[in-house]
Amino acid sequence: MSIHEIFMPALSSTMTEGKIVSWVKSPGDKVEKGETVVVVESDKADMDVETFYEGYLAHIIVQAGDSAPVGAAIAYVAETEAEIEAAKSLGSSGGAAATTTAPEPVAATAAVGAPTAASQNGSNHREGRLVASPRARKLAKELKVDLTTLKGSGPYGRIVADDIEAVVGKVKQPATPPAAPTPTVTPAAPPPAPRTPAPAPAPVAAAPGQVVPFNTLQNAVIRNMVASLDVPVFRVGYTITTDGLDKLYKQIKSKGVTMTALLAKAVAVTLQKHPLLNASYSDQGLVYHPDINIAVAVAMDGGGLITPVLKNADKVDIYSLSRTWKSLVDKARSKQLQPDEYSGGNFTLSNLGMFGVDTFDAILPPGQGSILAIGASRPQLVASADGSFGIKQQMQVNITSDHRIIYGADAAAFLQDLAKLIETDAHSLTL
Repeated sequence: MSIHEIFMPALSSTMTEGKIVSWVKSPGDKVEKGETVVVVESDKADMDVETFYEGYLAHIIVQAGDSAPVGAAIAYVAETEAEIEAAKSLGSSGGAAATTTAPEPVAATAAVGAPTAASQNGSNHREGRLVASPRARKLAKELKVDLTTLKGSGPYGRIVADDIEAVVGKVKQPATPPAAPTPTVTPAAPPPAPRTPAPAPAPVAAAPGQVVPFNTLQNAVIRNMVASLDVPVFRVGYTITTDGLDKLYKQIKSKGVTMTALLAKAVAVTLQKHPLLNASYSDQGLVYHPDINIAVAVAMDGGGLITPVLKNADKVDIYSLSRTWKSLVDKARSKQLQPDEYSGGNFTLSNLGMFGVDTFDAILPPGQGSILAIGASRPQLVASADGSFGIKQQMQVNITSDHRIIYGADAAAFLQDLAKLIETDAHSLTL
């Protein structure tokens, strides 16, 4: 008997359990090796999970909406149709799947589909197989687009729905012809559950006295915040005049530049002079990171937060950085971020100024050396050195740093140079 298990994969280093968003395949469906069979909600995003076996999806153990620990079996794949009933019986009895080969630790982990990571060269073909998201495949079929002619824009060259829409000029899905409807456009049976999950219920929608369980993302945030309590930190505040930055923003806002990107760029440029603030602690010693990757906190609908990362923010021009940021925010709020888009941050920004908050302290994320809390820019009566008074726009920033590697003078020097850049040389951020 050749029945294999599909396990709940670990889609991130902090993930301990996953939630099934939807099954792309139904029991009895034929599956190919490397084909997406299920969408799993990790602690960061929703990911496609593939099977490493060819055969038939025989039995689903964990239904859509339910959760399972990492490494737990979530479905059975039978190599032949004749073995489907045996797999169902195995699922009912709760027994372990029998395989034709002796069980080995490596083989067990190989049964988990990787979250659509393609080859190193960025090609959208892997071992002769096309790599495309389920939605892209469905859309390509409906719009009659040959996937083999496309170059994917997704992670590692993966073809995504946007690539299909770009080819057809973003034409909407064709309506069903009145004379002869086809199964592709109007299927006789309901199609597999869509890639986009239903939004998690917001806490405000709960009835008075009701206890709403934390979702996967919220649990991840809780674990990280508890872990941060083990780090000795200190906080330093600084007042920055933003008249120059505000003037620059008004000039280039129409070109798609965001204030978040401007602030991230300013921080990244300043970090070039202060590599210690871009470093992090390890048991082996001080880790100086070669790249300046700025993580920016984004609130999620339904609770929780995530920190998309602007890679090499000091080297990317402000216009490209703004476009990247907009794309990351859209993906974050639709839970479509890929692991490489929310990992690798070395310094974090948390901007509550957009909500009118004057000042606040941020909690240091595990594995980083510093996080900068940014308050709102407001008009203030300011005295100049000659004793005259004037109205200037000012914002309060507060940095939280790991005191094991960064000291008060280091943080103060960084904030001083950041203020100097914003106050006297903001225009250089567009160069």
